[in-house]
Amino acid sequence: MSRPQAPIVLIPARMASVRLPGKPLADICGEPMIVQVWRRAMEAGIGPVCVAAAEPEIVAAVAAAGGQAVLTDPAHRAGSHHIFESLGKVDPAGRHDAVVNLQGDLPTIDPALIRRVLDPLDDTAVDIATLAVEITREAERTDPNVVKAVAPFDPAAGRRVARALYFSRATVPANAGPHYHHVGLYAYRRAALARFVALPPGLLEKREKLEQLRALEAGLRIDVALVDTVPLGVDTPAELERARSILAQKTR
Repeated sequence: MSRPQAPIVLIPARMASVRLPGKPLADICGEPMIVQVWRRAMEAGIGPVCVAAAEPEIVAAVAAAGGQAVLTDPAHRAGSHHIFESLGKVDPAGRHDAVVNLQGDLPTIDPALIRRVLDPLDDTAVDIATLAVEITREAERTDPNVVKAVAPFDPAAGRRVARALYFSRATVPANAGPHYHHVGLYAYRRAALARFVALPPGLLEKREKLEQLRALEAGLRIDVALVDTVPLGVDTPAELERARSILAQKTR
């Protein structure tokens, strides 16, 4: 295996949200949020983009904007299962050798981050790639909602891609030194995604409530690329207003 030659971007989306119901269709500068995310993925220019939608109204919204979307089983327990089902529908012949899993609540994401997540797959030993940002706000170090990626980065020596040793909601590693905020954007080799979704939930996954630990427990290798910014995830009305403000400024 080498760097993927034919990646596809898949965006899982569902209407259910505890803090912001119906958020895929929330208006942002005249378009539904899911359409804004689809546009950022298209701007990345790494391959085709498809939305894996749990409800038909999301499919309709994406289609109205000229995009591709497929309906997936709303009973799936995680976004990875939605994208795996959608991959089988849009590419049954297996032409795409890698899948970028882009969350459907990142309407302001820099397309460069979507491109960057493929970089760790330059190493043929890597199964799954993801991103992290060095934490600079002290409050984030102890915030359990900020997932920490444990990887031996050494930016001073030019090592900005490193193997993930663990992910945790705790402040790890211990003692003085940098901590890294995990960004939940993934690139899977196709075979790794197929293996991952077939695995039962892991013991550490259930304890930390972090799906990526299932992969590590099963021996799949995850490498992490260091980036400079955390994309804004929209999960509350306040975050929605912030996303509207950001995109409004960009369109002026």
